[in-house]
Amino acid sequence: MKKLIRSLGLLLSLVALTVIVSACGSKPLSARNVYQTDKQSKTITWGVKADTRLFGLLDTKDGKIKGFEVDLATALTKQMLGKDAKAKFIQVTSSTRMPMLKNGNIDAIIATMTNTPERRKQVAFSNTYFYAGQSLLVKRGSSIKNVKDLNREKGTVLGVVGSDSVENVAKVAPNAKVLQLTDYAQAMTALKSGQGQALTTDNGILYGMSVQNPGYEVTGGTFVSEPYGIAMDKNQTPFRNATNKALTELRQNGTYDKLLHKWFHNVKGFDYKEAAKE
Repeated sequence: MKKLIRSLGLLLSLVALTVIVSACGSKPLSARNVYQTDKQSKTITWGVKADTRLFGLLDTKDGKIKGFEVDLATALTKQMLGKDAKAKFIQVTSSTRMPMLKNGNIDAIIATMTNTPERRKQVAFSNTYFYAGQSLLVKRGSSIKNVKDLNREKGTVLGVVGSDSVENVAKVAPNAKVLQLTDYAQAMTALKSGQGQALTTDNGILYGMSVQNPGYEVTGGTFVSEPYGIAMDKNQTPFRNATNKALTELRQNGTYDKLLHKWFHNVKGFDYKEAAKE
């Protein structure tokens, strides 16, 4: 009988220990030190776009995501953790990137994400790594030359769910109709099929679309500033400080300029000085 009691006692102790260990391993993102964990694993997990030419686009030939943000994230990883460190990439969209960060699926978002006051209520941002501005993409020869034309003609403007671009258009062109798609590939298809007269988002993204679709052009200048920052959990101050330090170092050692030139040198009308503003 005593032997049975001892056995039951041991079993209950093991169960209690398992519960404690499980509880420790399920800390919310806000309670973890992401930078410390990344230093131990020599890996940073980045949320990147896979549908945005020049910034992050899936190459169907080798299954890898390629673009300016992917290369910049790789350079930041090595600058922060050492030359042998690895950058891990997980695909996000404008609508999934914030939930994935909050759930701890990724350490940070580097996915054409504009640093806005509203978003700063939810996440922290690094210093600006690409200074974009919102513009329009239209079919060559279109009567839409700027956002005011959309307002006057009560045209339909296309955007992407989760982006603040459509909200910005609503402020300056309240008469325009809005159609939001899941991603930029669908938005481009909608523009080609005549579901809208213009597609709106940041000019950097639109330049990539114009390169891929020669019959379409970026027009209207920029009507809203869209500074891109790397988003991370508000409680991850060590990670944010390390990211900003690494970004400054990449600007100083010439790596940043090399990557910017690599991806945008053949884009007609691209303004290097504007994009590199901090």
